[in-house]
Amino acid sequence: MKNFLRPPGADRDFTKRCIRCGKCQQVCPYKTIKIAFLEFGFINLYTPYIIPREIPCYLCMKCPPVCPSGALKRDLTDKTKVKMGIAKIDEKRCLAYLGTLCRSCYQNCPIFNEAIIIDDELKPKVIKEKCVGCGICENVCPVEGSAIIIREDKA
Repeated sequence: MKNFLRPPGADRDFTKRCIRCGKCQQVCPYKTIKIAFLEFGFINLYTPYIIPREIPCYLCMKCPPVCPSGALKRDLTDKTKVKMGIAKIDEKRCLAYLGTLCRSCYQNCPIFNEAIIIDDELKPKVIKEKCVGCGICENVCPVEGSAIIIREDKA
């Protein structure tokens, strides 16, 4: 099964609160949000999801205010307050860790120089407290399959 995310503003009770109306998908200008069928199991049927490797969330913040059920926090407008997941770098696959200069994740992160920083050895480091989990880093990674993946933040 592919790694998927929920739209900005979703919390742990998302599948209970979501009424499967599709308004978040309709308002998404990037066509990032898709609607699940059975590929993610019955509990996720007709719920919105994002596959960051295909099209990440660009944090336009248009979806939370249109959610009629509160499954997405309607008052969420600050992209730095989003928590969709956390980026994890696979150091065994990341080009920077393998000796090739690569700054794709760092340069494209919308929380620039805060969520992903470059250390003294020119290697990217994810700052967990700042990462919003939008998936842009995963999307732009030039490594086949991506060396940086967004995972649910279980903390």
